[in-house]
Order: sequence, then structure tokens, then C-alpha cells
Amino acid sequence: MLPEQQLQFAIVTTIVVGAAIVLGTITTTLMEGRAVVRAFDNMARQPSVADRIRGLLFVVLAILESCAIYVLLICLILLFANPFANIVGM
Repeated sequence: MLPEQQLQFAIVTTIVVGAAIVLGTITTTLMEGRAVVRAFDNMARQPSVADRIRGLLFVVLAILESCAIYVLLICLILLFANPFANIVGM
């Protein structure tokens, strides 16, 4: 493979990874914010069940945060151990 093609492949990979990490984390962040706002609204309306809501909120936030970690993992794989490099001959 020519050096120009390798450079082009690296540039495209970097752009795709950048876009993926931005979109993946923005979506996760927005959903976490919505979950927290709704939980606080429900805690304010029904203080008697605030402990149950808080516990459920932590579980939901952990699941949402794991989505962002999976996005990061996929982006790191694409950057450092790109499975598509063999296809283009790198």
C-alpha cells in the first residue's frame, strides 16, 4: 500500500472515531440528564419513595454510562487495532 493511501486511511479512521465518540457521548449525556431531572421531579412530588427512586436512578445511570464506555471501547479498537486495516492492505 502506498504511503498516501495509508495516510488517507488514518485520516478517515480518525474522523470516524471522532464522530462516533461525540455522537455516542452526547446521546448518553442527554439521556442521563433527562433521567436525573425526572427522578428529582418524582422525589419532590413523593418524598416517601425517594429512597426507591434514588436506588433505581443509580442503576439506570450505571446502565447508561456503560453505553458510553462501550462507545469508547469501540473507538479505541478502531484507533489502535483496526480490523479493517487488513482489508485495505495495511
